[in-house]
Amino acid sequence: MTTLEGKVAIVTGGSRDIGKAISLKLAACGAKVVVNYFNNAQQGADVVAEIETAGGTAIAVAGDMTKSADVDGLVAASREAFGDSIDILVNNVGGLVARKTLAEMDEEFFEYVMKLNVTSTFLAMKAAVPYMGAGSAVINIASQAGRDGGGPGAAAYAASKAAVMTFTRGMAKELGPSNIRVNSICPGMIATTFHDVFTKDAVRTNVAAGTPLRREGEASEVADLVAYLASDESSFMTGTNVDINGGLAFS
Repeated sequence: MTTLEGKVAIVTGGSRDIGKAISLKLAACGAKVVVNYFNNAQQGADVVAEIETAGGTAIAVAGDMTKSADVDGLVAASREAFGDSIDILVNNVGGLVARKTLAEMDEEFFEYVMKLNVTSTFLAMKAAVPYMGAGSAVINIASQAGRDGGGPGAAAYAASKAAVMTFTRGMAKELGPSNIRVNSICPGMIATTFHDVFTKDAVRTNVAAGTPLRREGEASEVADLVAYLASDESSFMTGTNVDINGGLAFS
């Protein structure tokens, strides 16, 4: 089993769906986990309780990852609870917000989507990297949409996730000499509230049927990949954007 014993991990958006699965997995592998949530304190508390019940260690920290003061507060809370060293940063915060065509989008909407998905990643890395030493790992959650442009009305989201992928490559080059690895994950259709909200059931059924594995992915499967990329088992991987989509699309 992948081991992250003694490591400290920050998971932004770590209280639900893929973020929750990542928090639980990293804790199960031995990491001390800082579970960031936005506005639902109960969700954060529930994840921490589940980790602690299983014998792990975690704290929940509120914060809007599009605001630098909140991001700094998250890093400060991690240092106060678990010491100055941060070994793993998972940038999971993000979202589609709404499906809008070019005609329907305005500047405010476009910039908000970019801020939610790209700026949040930048701010978290800016705040955490000074406390990350050799052997540390950053894992950014991108999307298959960043490769193929996304579905109807998802152009802004797709563009933001493509930016996350490119930022990942740039940071891998910049931080590689310090032996800090930076990778991203590009999930396809994963069974989460994201698709409950934004994707019609008929579309989900058709996409699953067209996937070689004939199903949607599970949040836990994304979490397994995050744990691998966070561990020494992937010590020669950096700058990659790893697909996890059941074979729906190849890169």
